[in-house]
Amino acid sequence: MTEQTLAIIKPDAVRRNLIGEIIRRIEAAGLRVAAARLLHLTKTAAEGFYAVHRERPFFASLTAFMSSGPVMVMVLEGDGAIVSWRTLMGATDPAKADAGTIRKDLGLGVEQNATHGSDAPETARTEIAYFFSALDLVHRE
Repeated sequence: MTEQTLAIIKPDAVRRNLIGEIIRRIEAAGLRVAAARLLHLTKTAAEGFYAVHRERPFFASLTAFMSSGPVMVMVLEGDGAIVSWRTLMGATDPAKADAGTIRKDLGLGVEQNATHGSDAPETARTEIAYFFSALDLVHRE
């Protein structure tokens, strides 16, 4: 079933000029980019996006990191897009990620792990709406 998910190329990967490599892997996996935007999150915007983690010990560090430089936010579309993107990303900790995944190959650590992805359909809808309006999304067959 065709679904959408949010993908973020994090500041560590943008700084290292990995946007093209990550998009190449996304497209090679059969996912389509339905929307994309390069932006620099403010600390407030990062705190809003990660509000679900507000009480977690890593919240301050995560939001500081996510607002430390530009990010590429994208809506990915395809059959089983959420699971496909999460599989392509690999485990949160690059040291524990499977060989050939984005985080294993390109991540620097648990926080600087190159990418973010929605974990469920409800989360995907909320996260996509945080960055994109319906007019921003391009649906392709």
